[in-house]
Amino acid sequence: MKSSNTVWHHATVSRARREQLHGHRGAVIWFTGLSGSGKSTLSHAVEERLYQAGCRTFVLDGDNIRHGLCADLSFSNVARAENIRRVGEVSKLFVEAGTIVLTAFISPFESDRERVRSLLAPNDFIEIYCSCSLEICEKRDTKGLYKRARQGQIAEFTGISSPYDVPANPAITIDTGLLGLEECVELVLGLMNNCNIIGAEVKYA
Repeated sequence: MKSSNTVWHHATVSRARREQLHGHRGAVIWFTGLSGSGKSTLSHAVEERLYQAGCRTFVLDGDNIRHGLCADLSFSNVARAENIRRVGEVSKLFVEAGTIVLTAFISPFESDRERVRSLLAPNDFIEIYCSCSLEICEKRDTKGLYKRARQGQIAEFTGISSPYDVPANPAITIDTGLLGLEECVELVLGLMNNCNIIGAEVKYA
């Protein structure tokens, strides 16, 4: 339940002023896909390119978030929904700060992703589906999670014992099982340029 004793405090430094200072728009670049589909690798590679071009960025990574902000949550469906809700609210704060936040979460349920989308303006939430076959994801599984899931040691594991809702209308679908990392990065930067988040000078920096 929300407290009835809180009042929103309006800052004198607006999002528009922060974006003007940064030279780009704030936005959420939401990478979703199965474990092992390349979300973290791609989001960090994109951030590196943006950082080198002088952009203000931050990556919210699924595993990292569960070390702190969401350390109290399990992997039940209810807990996963709460995990994504918290990430959505944090992402919204980053956007208000005029920062480009790149999120790397399986975020398996469409309803949870849509909940985050509803927090933001239409052009502030860019959903990128990292499409990769289960076979390739399992081959990339350096943590051994798929093997443990197939042995019944991990309950409710997405793609094995828990479903993944393929995005109905992502901004772009990237075949991370087929394309190389640099090709994927260029596709993301091109999309961000088309969405007027960054300028062409960033894409071609």
